[in-house]
Amino acid sequence: MVGTNVLQLPKGMDMTIRFAALCAGVLMAAQASAVPVTYNIDPTHTYPSFSADHLGGLSVWRGKFRKSSGKIVLDRVAKTGTVSVTIDTASIDFGLEKMDEHARSPDIFDVEKFPTANYEGTLAGFKDGAPTEVQGNLTLHGVTKPVKLTIHTFLCKPNPMSKKETCGADASATFSRADFGVSYGQAYGFNQTVTLDIQVEGIRAE
Repeated sequence: MVGTNVLQLPKGMDMTIRFAALCAGVLMAAQASAVPVTYNIDPTHTYPSFSADHLGGLSVWRGKFRKSSGKIVLDRVAKTGTVSVTIDTASIDFGLEKMDEHARSPDIFDVEKFPTANYEGTLAGFKDGAPTEVQGNLTLHGVTKPVKLTIHTFLCKPNPMSKKETCGADASATFSRADFGVSYGQAYGFNQTVTLDIQVEGIRAE
């Protein structure tokens, strides 16, 4: 038709352009899906617990903290994330009230002066889309030190009861409580090494 200017592409170039456009679209979609998701820690299914030596190997004390809060931020595509947990130190529970009272006293946790312990970390070591460790810092008794958590299990799926997306993990760490100024019993031969175990579940924020 007279007056119509039609651009004729060399043979094969049209297909190349279409393929490039498709790749660009896939890349943009992948980038768009790489959005960090926040999960609020469920305090009814999260119990930081610990075990510690008594009198240099005579026995092992075990206890837990009944109150904790925080959040997990996870980006599965970018393989990154963060963890933030706050523990109410006054909620310590050995299953024996006199021991709990002593643990709350200035001899040990001094909960009046230090009512919370905090852990802030970064998810790392992703394998098959799940983190295997947390590189972070623990603040306890007013002292902040690096503590690495090893993640033994990590899973995200819809909770069959609440129907809400939930992520759960089981993690542990070992550190010296003396490094944080909680050195009660050291003069009696108490080993200062503590094993921390955390089972945690987080519910996807609306």
